[in-house]
Amino acid sequence: MSQYDYLVVGAGITGAVFAHEAKRAGKTCLVIDRRDHVAGNIYTKDVEGINVHVYGAHIFHTSMRDVWDYVNRFAEFNNYVNSPVAYYKGQVYNLPFNMNTFAKIWPGVVTPAQARAKIDEQVAAEGITEPKNLEEQALSLIGRDIFEILIKGYTEKQWGRDCADLPASIIKRLPVRLTYDNNYFNDRFQGIPMGGYTAMIERMLEGTEVRCGMEYKELVAEQPDIADRVIYCGPIDAFYDYKLGTLEYRSLRFESETLDEQNHQGVAVVNYTEREVPYTRIIEHKHFEFGTQEKTIITREYPADWKPGDEPYYPVNDARNTALYEQYAELAKQEGKVVFAGRLGGYKYYDMDKAVAAAFDVVRAELGVEPTEA
Repeated sequence: MSQYDYLVVGAGITGAVFAHEAKRAGKTCLVIDRRDHVAGNIYTKDVEGINVHVYGAHIFHTSMRDVWDYVNRFAEFNNYVNSPVAYYKGQVYNLPFNMNTFAKIWPGVVTPAQARAKIDEQVAAEGITEPKNLEEQALSLIGRDIFEILIKGYTEKQWGRDCADLPASIIKRLPVRLTYDNNYFNDRFQGIPMGGYTAMIERMLEGTEVRCGMEYKELVAEQPDIADRVIYCGPIDAFYDYKLGTLEYRSLRFESETLDEQNHQGVAVVNYTEREVPYTRIIEHKHFEFGTQEKTIITREYPADWKPGDEPYYPVNDARNTALYEQYAELAKQEGKVVFAGRLGGYKYYDMDKAVAAAFDVVRAELGVEPTEA
């Protein structure tokens, strides 16, 4: 006889939402995670009184009212607005591309009409009608200056390849904001949970048994009937021991440093868009929560090649990997008691709000309850 109704593999946001709703529905649930902590990639750790985003910056933003109301049950969110800047050869530029950006790149361009005319002029000068790669796609959308200053180097570092060797499909569009507005997101709701994401996930998991530092394969080898059902938020190819092949990811490497100063860069996120600078951005964590601590902590973020055993961050959704994932998805349909969920189970990059919404779908399908009802 099974010990639990559900075994949830992964204590990130997807697993935590499901586990919370399973408990509310009267189900017994065990949550495991191979890491030594909960919260997955949104894990925050208190260092010098600052909530450090250990696996990279995460800003919660959404236009889905039900998702926003749901996460606010577990945390009070501040009014942080993401307004990063880009650093290129000694100059800083506002992101996303907006009138502040254009006025800096093109002195004398101060109105939306002037900016639109300048972009159109540069796009026309490229003469690209059928983009064959990412570089041509970007040039056909935004022109030479913005591409060279803000897109080219950053993208090549992120993907580890020249823009001319990347598919055009990676950039379907480039938002051009013809207002003096530095808010990176257009979503209705935005903020950071006060006290950090880890505390938010811990509240979701209150009353549920959680075991960290535990591998799924080892657990089920010892106790194959531990649960009636499994919500598996790990890599789908790892579940099948990579028998059809390995799905590819891009990874990240982080270098953090505590500085004996109150304010290092004046903003939470600075993107470094030169190819020659090895990191893509520097995060100064205290600015996410308007910190006034005597010290500050910065993290340099380096894109990295990925191999099995490394931390998977960004799925490489090219034709080969998409076809391979679809083969694994066919195998998954044959699993009687295992549901694959989350970004690794579905080989799909999710913003946090989309991860919550996708978890809602699993809750409805599995538990037959509505997670948005308090």
